[in-house]
Amino acid sequence: MSAGSLITMAGTPRRDVLGPLLEVKSLTKRYATRKRSFLGSGQGGGFLAVDDVSFEVGAGECLGLVGESGCGKTTTARMILRSVTPGSGEIIFQDKDVLKLKGAALFAYRRKVQFVFQDPFGSLNPRMTAYDIVSEPLVIHGIGDADERFARVKEMMGLVGLDVRHLRRYPHSFSGGQRQRIGIARALALGPELLICDEPVSALDVSVQAQVLNLLADLRAALGLAYLFISHNLAVVNYLADRIAVMCAGRIVELAPAAELFANPVHPYTRALLAAVPEPDLGRKLDFGALMEGKASDPAAWPAGFRIAGGTRPAMQDIGRGHLVRAS
Repeated sequence: MSAGSLITMAGTPRRDVLGPLLEVKSLTKRYATRKRSFLGSGQGGGFLAVDDVSFEVGAGECLGLVGESGCGKTTTARMILRSVTPGSGEIIFQDKDVLKLKGAALFAYRRKVQFVFQDPFGSLNPRMTAYDIVSEPLVIHGIGDADERFARVKEMMGLVGLDVRHLRRYPHSFSGGQRQRIGIARALALGPELLICDEPVSALDVSVQAQVLNLLADLRAALGLAYLFISHNLAVVNYLADRIAVMCAGRIVELAPAAELFANPVHPYTRALLAAVPEPDLGRKLDFGALMEGKASDPAAWPAGFRIAGGTRPAMQDIGRGHLVRAS
């Protein structure tokens, strides 16, 4: 199987296709909580993990989804994958309603949308060889015979920069960066059109992070892949993303092209994130005022016009140049 055939299977860039590849509309997820007392446990309130989240990912585009831990990024990704059921909202992929897919149609959808996990060791079965791990999706989806799968796996290993002579090794014998490359190879085996990358470099050393980010950038260019790239690190997201969506407390508070967001951050939470990124320049000190004394992630503490408290729920406003901000 040639590299050319791989690109055909994965899909060449579809920038000529009308409409976005993925649309997420008003997605909401609430988890029930239980309260405990000396009489026993009972039904408590609820925790709104994702609240009215909407965005689009174009064919061949990388959308960065950035925010602190617990803001709802991973829950959003899991709803897109259909591993978590949303309370309300819509997920549209290639003009098909993902939430209504069943059986063979859902199986086919999951072939087109694959996931790269945060933990490059915990996400790999320690009892499976690299070959078994990368070939597993092909076996599950009934693709090819043994010889064709072997050829496919060798191609995937070469594509992510791993030595095909190491196919029979187990995960413990690889470095963290190499294990993440195996995870990426597994995600690519089915020729997806969209990769959801959930903090794919946060568990790696800084030097290895750069290598994996370069690999993801090269794969995107060669295969025409679209990425939903999730991270808490704005600098990492900015390296790959065409547009960035900033998420806080279950809501997207700002969305803009990457260059525009860095040049003109409007929302106080976005400004706080940018202020917390150190610059290698003594003339640009950290802006502690933008951090709001540690209350930047508290929607009730935001200035008037941005504040989310009680019945006040600002909507997303278009301020031009594809720049959206949640404000009244």
